[in-house]
Amino acid sequence: MDYNDVIIKPVLSEKSTELNAVGKYVFKVPMSANKHLVKKAVRAIFNVTPEQVNIIRVRGKRKRVRHSYGNTPAWKKAIITLKQGEKIEIFEKQ
Repeated sequence: MDYNDVIIKPVLSEKSTELNAVGKYVFKVPMSANKHLVKKAVRAIFNVTPEQVNIIRVRGKRKRVRHSYGNTPAWKKAIITLKQGEKIEIFEKQ
């Protein structure tokens, strides 16, 4: 798997924006990704040193679609803690 396929997109929400101030960044990753693969991908793409990686499986929610019910897909997110003093520049340009 290519490292650009491991990091799908950043998760931009109120909670993830508050975590950016502490040095934690949140990304959407594929369901097959593990902590070691995410750590290597962040190191290769952003040229920073991840100190810790936490991975969370987000369950799909049940939604009403017209006259029946459907489900949103489940997905995986990774919370990456960087070493003290390091930042990912794309989050700082907001």
